[in-house]
Amino acid sequence: MRLTKNKGDLTQGGITRTLLAFTLPMMAGSLLQQCYNITDTLIVGQFVGSRALAAVGSAYTLMVFLTSILLGLSMGSGTVFSQQFGAGNFSGMRRSIFMSFVLTGAITVVLNIAVFVWIDPILGWLSVPEDVYGMMRSYLVIIFAGIVFTFLSNFYSSLLRAVGDSMTPLIFFAVSAVLNIGLDLFCILVLDMGIEGAALATVISQGTGAALIVRHTYRKRPELRPRKEDMRFDRTGFMEILSFSSLTCIQQSVMNFGILLVQGLVNSFGTVVMAAFAAAVKIDSFAYTPVQEFGNAFSTFIAQNFGAGRKDRIRRGVRSAVATVAVFSVLVSVAVFIFARALMLIFVRPEETEIIRTGMEYLRIEGAFYVGIGILFLLYGYYRAIRKPGMSVVLTVLSLGTRVGLSYWLASIPSIAETGIWWSIPIGWALADIVGIVYYRVCGRHEKAGSMNGGAAA
Repeated sequence: MRLTKNKGDLTQGGITRTLLAFTLPMMAGSLLQQCYNITDTLIVGQFVGSRALAAVGSAYTLMVFLTSILLGLSMGSGTVFSQQFGAGNFSGMRRSIFMSFVLTGAITVVLNIAVFVWIDPILGWLSVPEDVYGMMRSYLVIIFAGIVFTFLSNFYSSLLRAVGDSMTPLIFFAVSAVLNIGLDLFCILVLDMGIEGAALATVISQGTGAALIVRHTYRKRPELRPRKEDMRFDRTGFMEILSFSSLTCIQQSVMNFGILLVQGLVNSFGTVVMAAFAAAVKIDSFAYTPVQEFGNAFSTFIAQNFGAGRKDRIRRGVRSAVATVAVFSVLVSVAVFIFARALMLIFVRPEETEIIRTGMEYLRIEGAFYVGIGILFLLYGYYRAIRKPGMSVVLTVLSLGTRVGLSYWLASIPSIAETGIWWSIPIGWALADIVGIVYYRVCGRHEKAGSMNGGAAA
């Protein structure tokens, strides 16, 4: 059944303007979403102390890994939703929404049980120092209780963005972020709950945001609400959902598992390096989150146009996206390099000079090459959108494999130590970019050759 598309159609209009209009709310929403943990880090670092900062920072890396599984499932499903929306296949999209919700919800339950059962082995594997272990465990026990809210927020945000609505998730992320800041201050400064208060504030604010976005979607977007006839198992549709979701999940999980391995290496250098890494990673995340969200928006744009058969618009979209990301990344790199110390002081007390020095070193090495991660995010989104999510997995393995391998090798050299971890990051980005661009050009030549042969045969 094919229905007429309405708002959210990315197959029409000026390309750069359409991309930016769709992307800007996603960028703002993602930055607000990051405020959950960054607020914890800032307030904990300033009012509880460096050990608590190290605990929250290391916990953040683990939570990003777990969230990446749910995010990958939601993003993979969102690609299918976008393609069906672009093709005007609304009934097929509703069936996909139902099957995806059941699949991702079931995995969420299994994941939630697993992390509670194996929390101590996980912390042991991460080489968490004894003076931080208790704090980190207390924080994670509370945070793990909110995994279901993470699932609902990611699923419905991906669904709305898949059909071109990037503003609604922004509104609810803003509500959650403001609530999280208020609850953080109340729980830590007024109730004196310490690190547990920061975790409780995060769970409550996430739950509120999840409830609001689910309620809005069911009330305001009835065309996205599966009907009785849509709630059935469709083998072909399920396999498509499973293929996209699993491969995107693998890509996201591999990416963050590599980061988790690096976190374990960082932890082995002690509390000072842990605290510096915790603060610097938050700054880093804020710095390149806009290009990450641009890559996700670009993926939705490509997926809708792929579903609509608009190959000319896809090619022009690629050129526009690369130019936009390159300019933005260079500007952010310059800003982070210049203001590295001031940025570290947001999270760390001025007297913590060694932590500040180590964090500045990380930011000035890794932050100089944001254009590398910007292009890589575009490549991830492009291959996911044109039904080649496996290529995104290959690029992720190349990037993270290089990063992890180099980190452990270089960090083992006494004269290099933790600095080798920082240098391994842009090297991994560069290798994956080269492979992704070469593959894109090879595919383009094959496509042109096929068109010419087809034309000659005709």
